[in-house]
Amino acid sequence: MLRCAITDRGYLIADASRWAEDGVDFVQLRDKTLDPAHLMYFAKSFLEDIAEVPGAKTRLLINGRADVAVAAGAAGVHLTAHPDELTPEQVRRVFEIAGRPAPVISISCHALDEVHCAKEASVDLILFGPVFEKRVDGEQVSAGVGLEALHRACIAAGDIPVLALGGVTSERIDDCLRAGAKGVAGIRLFA
Repeated sequence: MLRCAITDRGYLIADASRWAEDGVDFVQLRDKTLDPAHLMYFAKSFLEDIAEVPGAKTRLLINGRADVAVAAGAAGVHLTAHPDELTPEQVRRVFEIAGRPAPVISISCHALDEVHCAKEASVDLILFGPVFEKRVDGEQVSAGVGLEALHRACIAAGDIPVLALGGVTSERIDDCLRAGAKGVAGIRLFA
């Protein structure tokens, strides 16, 4: 099972080493309040902490910033479904121009048409949700799409792993896996 820990405003740099020790596969550094210089600082700090964990296989993804990912040495980029976001092809080109290995690209999808687009773009991971709910600052802002929608997204994604996102708790992981998800992603799940 794949696991992706997503940072929020309350994260600590030390969280990266904790997640690496726990065997989390991906850490998505997501902080829309940081300017590129501070985002770079946190990315490098995360990578240093992960590197100190013997045998760690945790890979760092930077939310929406291919330039910061390349400069920091992150494994890749997480893209949102926002229309102003870079495309997976553009992210790959940025890494190629920089002489870096092909990046890991994950993308958020909220509907089947977005899953189809992600599949056509050959992304590496799809974070699909919200499956159960979406919360912002502790308040529920939307209901989830449910396990059946997750199941349909997993079928539509084909060989691309889908990670369930949104209100996933340790008690709900098995339900997500039975629906076809290859893993889970979240903020509170890894807090």
